[in-house]
Amino acid sequence: MLDAPTLTAAVPRWCAAMHSAAPELNALDGRLGDADLGVTLDKCATLIEQALPELPDTLEGIFKRCAQASAKASGSSFGTLLTVALATSAKRCAGVASLDRSDLAALLGEVVSVLSARGGASLGDKTVLDGLHAIQLALAGASPEAAVRQVASSAMRDALDAFRDQPNRIGRARMFANKTIGLDDPGMVALQRMVDSL
Repeated sequence: MLDAPTLTAAVPRWCAAMHSAAPELNALDGRLGDADLGVTLDKCATLIEQALPELPDTLEGIFKRCAQASAKASGSSFGTLLTVALATSAKRCAGVASLDRSDLAALLGEVVSVLSARGGASLGDKTVLDGLHAIQLALAGASPEAAVRQVASSAMRDALDAFRDQPNRIGRARMFANKTIGLDDPGMVALQRMVDSL
C-alpha cells in the first residue's frame, strides 16, 4: 500500500539514487543521445530535495510538489516526461488517502497513456513507457502477498532483457537504428534505478 508517509519516506531515497546513477545514465545516454539524462535527473533530484521540508501530507500534494520542483530542472524530453508523470499521479490521487496494488497498476496505466500522448512514443518503441507498462502488468497480476517493490524491480529487469536486442524506434536514439540493438535504453535503465531505490 502507498500512502503519504510511505511516499514521503521514499522521496529522499529516490533523490539519492538519481544522484548516484547520474554518471551511469550520462554514459548510456551518450551512446544514443545528448549524454544529459543523468544531468537532468540529478538536477530534478536536487530541486525535489530542496522541496522536502515543505512536502504536503497527502499523496496528491506530494506528487504535485515534486512535479513543480522537477519542472524547474530543464527542458529536456525526459525531464518533461517525469514532470508530466508526477503531475498525472497528483491528479489521479486527488482525495485519495492510499493506493493498493491494483490502484498502483491503474495509476501506471494512466501515466503510460498520458506520456504516450505527450511524447508520441508507443509501446514497443523501446522507451521508458515499455518499462512502466511491464511494471503495470506485473502489479496487476501479482499475488496479494508479493512485495510491490520486488515485483516492480523484477518486471523492470525482465523488460530490459526483452528489449535489449530490439532497436530504438523513437527519439534521438532512432537515428542510430540497428546500432541500438544490444544496448539498453537509457530511460529504461533510469526507471530501473528509480524502482530499486524505493
